Amino acid sequence: MPSEDLHALDLLGRVAYGRLATSMRALPILAVARHIVADGRVVLRMHEGLGYHDACDGTVVAYGADNYNTGPSEDDEGLWSVQFTGPARIVRPTPGQRERFGAAPALVNGEPFAPAYLAVAPHFVTVHTLGLHAHSGPSRKSAEPQRSVI
Repeated sequence: MPSEDLHALDLLGRVAYGRLATSMRALPILAVARHIVADGRVVLRMHEGLGYHDACDGTVVAYGADNYNTGPSEDDEGLWSVQFTGPARIVRPTPGQRERFGAAPALVNGEPFAPAYLAVAPHFVTVHTLGLHAHSGPSRKSAEPQRSVI
């Protein structure tokens, strides 16, 4: 696996959730999924009741994650996003992999969570970074335009 792909998988391992993109009944969908990286593949956990895992099984999907909501960690040089495409297959994770997912949500859209798992083999990987630097403009806290009183 190329070093760029390994870097992308390392970044992906720093966040817990991402977004799965595919189509279902000829319409695009975007679904939140919990992920882990295992054996060069990304294993996703999602709610079985939505049927997204069935729509993805045997197809090429896109999956992306980023650190935009959490902000950079000590290991990050700035904001980043990872996206990859590859074939997805329904899988049964090992007990160790299930443990790595951690606690599952109790409910999804008001119904009890039932896990479904997909493994995606990354074939095309991209990493985008936004370097953070000091600037003299307004901070996020003062997003409103400054008004002077005359």
